[in-house]
Amino acid sequence: MRALMELRKKILSGDYPGGTRLFEVSLAETLQISRTPVREVMSRLAEEGLLDRLANGGFVVRSFTYADAVDAIELRGVLEGTAARLAAERGVSQAGLDQLRDLLARLEECFGQALDEVDLEAYSEANAKFHAGLVELSGSTVIQREVDRATRLPFASPSAFLSGRAHVVAFRQSLHIAQDQHRSLVSAIAGREGARAEFIAREHARIARKNLEYAVFEDPELMLTVPGLVLLNS
Repeated sequence: MRALMELRKKILSGDYPGGTRLFEVSLAETLQISRTPVREVMSRLAEEGLLDRLANGGFVVRSFTYADAVDAIELRGVLEGTAARLAAERGVSQAGLDQLRDLLARLEECFGQALDEVDLEAYSEANAKFHAGLVELSGSTVIQREVDRATRLPFASPSAFLSGRAHVVAFRQSLHIAQDQHRSLVSAIAGREGARAEFIAREHARIARKNLEYAVFEDPELMLTVPGLVLLNS
């Protein structure tokens, strides 16, 4: 697990750029483990979408286009929208609804008095749990599995653009919009409004797309600080 986390971090930080072929011997030395677990680590990262398997054996760091990142975010929105609709239409237990409301309250506590005053670390943690809880309320193991698969790509996860952007005032302010959508989502699910819940969840994912557009076209230096964006090649 330590080796998996370390290699994932190196890839996401750009230590191994897209297109880099990874060799077991050198990686084993770098990670200070034997070659067998190195193969297991690379297989796991291939499943996550960060590596590609080569036809003649071995692995290469995957590179992504801007369109890939947009599509990944769009897919998450579709899947989370479906999860929200199912939760609303099928109904959720009071315990499940209370848990989501508790996470909503934790998110509220992350905001200060000023518009751009947000505890990003606490927000990121609570936000990830809120999105996981939302998907769980769908009651669908199929949806949960597909959301997990879709969000393995770093720039597609709900908290993708929360790290490395503390100095960007516009990003901090956008979290107020996101939080308002969180409230509306809980309200729609509690009110059994499936279509409304789906629309809000899909619109919610578009905040990540707007943040991606800002990082790529307005402030390219952010691509060096947001995990995974260094893998974009065009």
